Amino acid sequence: MTIDPALAPVTLRWAVRLLWGQAVAVGLVAAWLVFADLTAEATDLTSALMVTAFAIGVAVALWALGNALSRRRAGARAPAIVLQLMLLPIGWFMIQGGLGWLGVPLIALGVGVTWLLVSPPTTRALGFE
Repeated sequence: MTIDPALAPVTLRWAVRLLWGQAVAVGLVAAWLVFADLTAEATDLTSALMVTAFAIGVAVALWALGNALSRRRAGARAPAIVLQLMLLPIGWFMIQGGLGWLGVPLIALGVGVTWLLVSPPTTRALGFE
């Protein structure tokens, strides 16, 4: 049962939307990885399948955490924050590798969603205060 979104603070609603958006984006990457796994001529099959499984798992986790937070399940906040903080080193290494156009937005997204999740209105809505 989802709680009326009109009663949820805007910070929590945006955090949920961004988690769902990330889930869709990672899901698309996972679909591309499945295609690449099926069409590759020479590959390390075990590594390819593990990377694909990891991407699928992250997509499912992001979607599930978004659903849990939309239902105001306080226990979903910490894992969601951990996944957002994982974007910081990923973005940093992208910047170091010359992909600043992608790394900077990833860092901003991780910091932004983390801020939404720890902001006072979200904290109150999840029952931490």
